[in-house]
Amino acid sequence: MATIGPIEFPRNGFDAVIFDCDGTLVDSMPAHFEAWRDALALYGAHGVMQEDVFLAMGGRPSRDIVAELNDQYGLKLDPEAIALAKREAFFKRIGSITLIDEVAAFAKSLRGRVPMAIASGSTRRVIEKTLQRLGVSDWFDEVVTSEDVVEGKPSPDIFLYAAKLLGVTPLKCLVLEDAPAGILAAQRAGMQVLSIPMPIASNHS
Repeated sequence: MATIGPIEFPRNGFDAVIFDCDGTLVDSMPAHFEAWRDALALYGAHGVMQEDVFLAMGGRPSRDIVAELNDQYGLKLDPEAIALAKREAFFKRIGSITLIDEVAAFAKSLRGRVPMAIASGSTRRVIEKTLQRLGVSDWFDEVVTSEDVVEGKPSPDIFLYAAKLLGVTPLKCLVLEDAPAGILAAQRAGMQVLSIPMPIASNHS
């Protein structure tokens, strides 16, 4: 179980809630970090992903992260190959992920009363497996991933698309996010944003 400590969740002023997944609803960032390290090491880029860099890039699609690493370190990594290796490495660690208690309780309290969506920079397969693993797939009316939009976070597209699917104007959407790129994306979409702190129970390597 993961916890973030006391946080003030709004109870009104919104018609829909959009949740980021990793690091917001689910304590999965340590598993994703290790998966990145494994995937990069597999392609001879051991050690290029430091934890501060990983956290700063949180929420962004894998291909964008690889492109930035290539620019930063003068590498020529194949974004698709790395993304695939990273996904498989994450699936090997999926047993270690848990819900973030406070966020999950908030989502559960709104279930069936307020339209809810997941909007994640990850891929559909990863998000669906994550939600299934934790038994919360049926909590959400829509799941939007990086595969559904041309530009990932910090572009607002993923949140605007989620609002469209939910049938709610962006101004009436509340977004829960942990990553800088996601917070910026939600702000650019004109949505209310609640920033979720890092889980206390995370064991970062």
